[in-house]
Amino acid sequence: MQIDFANLKKAHLEYKSEIEESVLKVCNNANYIMGDSISKLERELSEFIGGGYAISCSSGTDAILLALQALDIKSGDEVITTPFTFIATSEMVALIGAKPVFVDISLDDYNIDCELIEKAITSNTKAILAVSLYGQPTNMTKLEAISKHYNIPLIIDGAQSFGAEFNGIKDSMYGDVSTTSFFPAKPLGCYGDGGAVFTKDKNIADKVSKLRVHGQDKRYYHKYIGIGGRMDTIQAAILSVKLKYYDKAIQLRNEVANKYDSLLSDCNGIILPKVLSGRTSVFAQYTIRVKDREYLQKYLNENGIPTAIHYPLSLHMQECFKYLNYKSGSFCNSELASMEVLSLPMNPYLSDSEIEYISYHIKKYY
Repeated sequence: MQIDFANLKKAHLEYKSEIEESVLKVCNNANYIMGDSISKLERELSEFIGGGYAISCSSGTDAILLALQALDIKSGDEVITTPFTFIATSEMVALIGAKPVFVDISLDDYNIDCELIEKAITSNTKAILAVSLYGQPTNMTKLEAISKHYNIPLIIDGAQSFGAEFNGIKDSMYGDVSTTSFFPAKPLGCYGDGGAVFTKDKNIADKVSKLRVHGQDKRYYHKYIGIGGRMDTIQAAILSVKLKYYDKAIQLRNEVANKYDSLLSDCNGIILPKVLSGRTSVFAQYTIRVKDREYLQKYLNENGIPTAIHYPLSLHMQECFKYLNYKSGSFCNSELASMEVLSLPMNPYLSDSEIEYISYHIKKYY
């Protein structure tokens, strides 16, 4: 059996006629940049998350950059964030000249440990940038309490968690600004790069809208130093179709996760992911932890089961962040996770037989 990790082909075939009709409409109109599909998608995204403003942009990475720019984060500022995530989060902090200040994760959800944040706050702390890793929000109540107490803006990097909830509210509605990614392999993915910024603050929304078009407030008049961060109209048209069916996709992802849980719950030697009380997950990944990852990964691959490691080296140990002077042992949970995490195939189209096959081989190995 050969199993597809993300099954992007099936995702296209599922809504092929609608998507292709929508793309063809954009092509016939020849309005490829900031066309009608952009404003339509932004309205739909706002409705989906339950209110506020949604501003589409060119990628999840640019969404983080736009959020930082909108909050006036600049050289010399400190931004508290997690060392265990994709590099884009801290990369954008460093790119604008600010300093990423890492705080270790909790091994319960692999998100930033909110109990450790206050110790990292200094007079130079200008933002907290939390990540909802693997599809599950972190403790939004605690994060917002810290943010308000210290009057420090809160940014939620929801690149992997669009549609997930904390206490019944979509995680895009938390923080001063929230971001997401529509990279093709994300739970809601387009056919290239794409992202969005969310906020309940009209002034921030207006600023982000300008920043993504080179800081323009009208054509060729520039209020801010911005970026070329627009979403292509074709990507917006594709996302509008897929968003209609996204609740179903989330449900199916959770069904896949529940089947994994049921089949692997009695397997010694692995730690299964947990969805904590009051939260939901969109399961961008189904990530287990194992002690002998290299050998298990090799065995699964030999049996047609693809896996991935999200992520093999904590950010504080990356060469590009050497200047921050962190050492091995600085963030023990992040370092442990980076040595043990292994993501299994996860997509809405995994069949029962495929999940049983994967689980059988994991149990056989152990």
